[in-house]
Amino acid sequence: MEKYMFIFIGGDASHLSPEQQQAGMEKWFAWVKKLQDQGRYHSGEALLPGGKTIRSVKKTVTDGPYAESKEVVGGYFVVNAKDLAEATEMAKDYPDFGLGGVIEIREVMKFDNM
Repeated sequence: MEKYMFIFIGGDASHLSPEQQQAGMEKWFAWVKKLQDQGRYHSGEALLPGGKTIRSVKKTVTDGPYAESKEVVGGYFVVNAKDLAEATEMAKDYPDFGLGGVIEIREVMKFDNM
């Protein structure tokens, strides 16, 4: 098994009612449970809005990312899959597709000396 990172981008639920937001969270909990039951879920966290961005060699620091941006990373999972095709299939259950969310799937690089 290899490790893959699911990077969650967008998927803004702030316009939904509290009941709709809770229903969305239940979908997330169900997805995590499914991955755990399959032995696929390794770790993951949601990210709070805000923070800082550092760019270039000058190390210019700015506020951000901004919540109004469609490219805000909202969280990530690390999952176990035999290959990219299997990880992609697992990602199809991403709960925020209906909210315009995007999921980027990346293989985690292994380093032999660690």
